[in-house]
Amino acid sequence: MKRYLDHNATCPPVREALDAMLQAASEASGNPSSLHWAGRAARRVVDDAREALARYVDCESGSVVFTSGGTESNNIAIHSVLSTCKPGRIVTTAIEHPAVLKPLQQFVAEQPADAGWELIQVRPDQSGVVSADQMIRSVSDDTRLVCMMLVNNESGAVQPVQPVAAHCRERGVPMLVDAVQALGKGDVHFRHLDVDFMSLSGHKIGGPKGVGALLVRRGVRLHELTPGGGQERGRRSGTENVPAIAGFAAALGVIDFAAQAPVRDAFEQQLKTEIPEAEIIAEDALRTANTSLVVLPGMDGETMLMQLDLDGFAVASGSACSSGKREASHVLLAMGIPDMRARSSIRVSFGPTSSMDDAQALVAALVSVRRRLKGMAGLAA
Repeated sequence: MKRYLDHNATCPPVREALDAMLQAASEASGNPSSLHWAGRAARRVVDDAREALARYVDCESGSVVFTSGGTESNNIAIHSVLSTCKPGRIVTTAIEHPAVLKPLQQFVAEQPADAGWELIQVRPDQSGVVSADQMIRSVSDDTRLVCMMLVNNESGAVQPVQPVAAHCRERGVPMLVDAVQALGKGDVHFRHLDVDFMSLSGHKIGGPKGVGALLVRRGVRLHELTPGGGQERGRRSGTENVPAIAGFAAALGVIDFAAQAPVRDAFEQQLKTEIPEAEIIAEDALRTANTSLVVLPGMDGETMLMQLDLDGFAVASGSACSSGKREASHVLLAMGIPDMRARSSIRVSFGPTSSMDDAQALVAALVSVRRRLKGMAGLAA
């Protein structure tokens, strides 16, 4: 029996999204930029989706820029700000997704050593939460950009974005909020946060892969990464992916990730009973209801993942976006967890098809894998 427990990596598309995509592909196949009837039909689909997303995240429809996903959204915002301002400080967290950390690190690395750019990465506490006060103290007079995720993709820990955003707005410092893992799992209110940019992705909530959005505060100008035909009001050129955009909008609010809290909690409770040394990361922090990042000391995370795969379980070892690398989780390392313990982690993220039986079966499989691997190593189970 196969059990999919990696919904933070991607959520299988919901029926509503698939139906909307098929309808858009068959009934609105024109180019949204064309002025004839076929183009107008496609444009209506895109505009309706823009309105639906704007209502869902509480922003103006004109703030929505459709992109290929969270990575592109983050890159557009980052390069739009940094390529047009004087050198200065960039403030972010040490637990950001690589789609934020890598563009920032690459940008600074490509500048002359004496250019005056400085990248500050604020580390979290032992619960996986970054201090709002420390973020605020890091914002100086020459800060050019602040980047902070709303929910961590590995631990599920909710980050204190609101006070940091308020401080940045008061200081006039642009702020990007990566809300990819927050969408559909908690309140996401762009207008309330009053930040300059927010990135979203469709496939994390049961929409299709390859579509996302960048929310841009009114009055903030974007500089295109790839100039072209001037689509999305001149902010992101390229013919819009109409079926994917329709599927993204149709998936909004369909999955209730909060309903997975009992399953996640049962999994963690039973795991700690069966394997007392198991450590639940961010256990005492406010987390999304479906996410469990577990450290099993003495066990290699990649090996556990492969063994669980053979048993029919799909889980993750850290972030799926870097699963091809045998590196310890940068999130756990930033929390001060030693390298070997950080390598002993797996992430379980439940979704709409997950059940109590899945949770119990996964614990039994982990106990079995642990016993088997210890036996192979000549250690007592």
